Amino acid sequence: MSGRFVRASKYRHVFGRPTKKEQCYDNLRISSNAWDTNLVKANPQYISVNWQASGGGAFAVIPINEKGRLPEQLPLFRGHTAPVLDTDWSPFNDSFIASGSDDGKVFLWKVPEGFTVHSDAEEPASVSPVAKLVGHSRKVGHVLFNPAAENVLASASGDYTIKLWDVESGSPRLTLKHGDIVQSLSWSANGSLLVTTSRDKKLRIWDVRQERPAHEVPGHSGAKNSRAVWMGEHDRVATTGFSKMSDRQLGLWDIKNPKEPIGGFQVLDSISGVCMPFWDEGTQCLYLAGKGDGNIRYFEYEHDKFEFLSEYKSAEPQRGVAFLPKRGVNVRENEVMRAFKTVNDSYIEPISFIVPRRAEVFQSDIYPPTTGIKPSTSAAEWFDGMEGLPPKIDLGSVYDGEGLTEVSGSSRPAVAQPRPASPKLPSPAKKEPQPPKETVSSSIPSRGPPPSLKAQQGSIAALATKFADHDDDASDGEDDDDSSFEEVSKPVDRSDRTVPPVANHAERAAPSTLVKAAEGDKPTTNTSTSQAAAQFTHFTPSQPSKSDITPIQAKVSSTVNPTYQHIQLTQASLQLSSTTGPESEQKSTQGPSSSSNPPVTEPIQGFLHEIKAILEQQTQTMAAQSEKIGQLTAEVDTLKTRIGANNTSREKDDRIKQLELELEQSRS
Repeated sequence: MSGRFVRASKYRHVFGRPTKKEQCYDNLRISSNAWDTNLVKANPQYISVNWQASGGGAFAVIPINEKGRLPEQLPLFRGHTAPVLDTDWSPFNDSFIASGSDDGKVFLWKVPEGFTVHSDAEEPASVSPVAKLVGHSRKVGHVLFNPAAENVLASASGDYTIKLWDVESGSPRLTLKHGDIVQSLSWSANGSLLVTTSRDKKLRIWDVRQERPAHEVPGHSGAKNSRAVWMGEHDRVATTGFSKMSDRQLGLWDIKNPKEPIGGFQVLDSISGVCMPFWDEGTQCLYLAGKGDGNIRYFEYEHDKFEFLSEYKSAEPQRGVAFLPKRGVNVRENEVMRAFKTVNDSYIEPISFIVPRRAEVFQSDIYPPTTGIKPSTSAAEWFDGMEGLPPKIDLGSVYDGEGLTEVSGSSRPAVAQPRPASPKLPSPAKKEPQPPKETVSSSIPSRGPPPSLKAQQGSIAALATKFADHDDDASDGEDDDDSSFEEVSKPVDRSDRTVPPVANHAERAAPSTLVKAAEGDKPTTNTSTSQAAAQFTHFTPSQPSKSDITPIQAKVSSTVNPTYQHIQLTQASLQLSSTTGPESEQKSTQGPSSSSNPPVTEPIQGFLHEIKAILEQQTQTMAAQSEKIGQLTAEVDTLKTRIGANNTSREKDDRIKQLELELEQSRS
């Protein structure tokens, strides 16, 4: 199990709960028409279902609370002269419904008050339409209300057009022309854009009031029907369809750049039934229900990707599926969605999708504000170009039994959103000219053996002393010109063998720490080679400062052959602590006039001879130490083999530890 991580999600354990047959809507005669439609639509009060009727077309409306076996004779909504192909409820009026039929007409209906399917009459009275919208020349396969504007209806027909109706006036205001039969359509959240799929395998995103597609791109390449659903307030569209190999696919599209789906098409399975997509804005989940199979799988949308959550499995296949608006779910049982599926064309089964929690209070984290029943604009305002998101409602008020309460403007304001336009590239920001940075000279010391513990402690003590001396110097009122960070002059011509005056100035500005350290050591030119080697052994590279190394580098670079310049720089830096003490002290006591005198070449040559002599002596010392280390190592190995049974194991360990300590001391 190592390396496996579970993605954090509040809806990871959502499960679908079926309903017992006694609580279903039984004894129905659902239409057997072959047109690709969902067959059923639902709102918090009613369910509509396409009815198998003779002598014309009809559909039935069932109150959502009247469950069980229904009467043999139901009050049907009659008026069409051909089978009803699709219906849709108004999002702002639960009693207002539109229907499209094979007769090429769109009818509008009003559910009577106190409507019920149970009646004492032998033959219940049918319900007649309140308005008829005539304009299509062929069958109307899809009807869909605008989710933001009131009384704006879209109808798709076999005449390759979509008409946008002003329901109040009963006239078509806009027409969207396609190249083939429209298979599905879906509105954006603010009702300004429309996405459609058609039989010519094209995906179109319409700016409906311009009556032209903003984007027209190839969709699913399969021959079977494809569906599209707008993902709420996102600028994304989800589509389902088939590949050329008849594999069911899922696609995610960016409406601003829909040349191809984000991440390519996701293969679902190889089932032949059309996949019906449903989007839930509250949980950010996409539900896919397939025709001809009994499964409903659901995905969570996150980071431009659909993450598979789970799947509701059933042995009963479905032909039609509808989902309830979020304001109609049972918030006391943590129900996040409710579906209605047709089974065997004889009854409708509700399926509740529940988040398993034991809490007995309102779960606000899984119930964000959702769309209410108040539109953002009227039909006239919408056709004039206005748009906006409808106000949200708080489901907590439904939990408390207070009815639908709109969310205040401070929490989720419903502001008008402009129509999407081509994104403008931001103008490049003008960069303000920055002052030039001061260059600080830094000399890189050569890499040597790591210092011992005592040397490191000495280095830390020296650093502390240096900072203390600087504080003292600051209190004495030194000028800023004595700073250890100074600019190095340009390198001079090596042919004249002269040293630039900046070297004396840098030597004069050497820190007092090195002067004090040099006075404590008091090395002279007559120092023995053993003392020089001891000083070299206890040297720490972090002791000298950058300003002290700079003059030595300048001197060496002007006098030594360039072939050996790197070696001379390294050794001059290492020997600084033992040779520059008296000289730097003497130069620091001189006045400003001393810096004007040019330096002499002879003392520098003698200084270099001293460095060479110390290097030779140090080489001999290191060779002797290496030989001594080899002897001690051999002695340790010999003693380990010579120690016999007369000595105890404890004596062996003590002797070995003693020899190892001596060996470690010799190495250090």
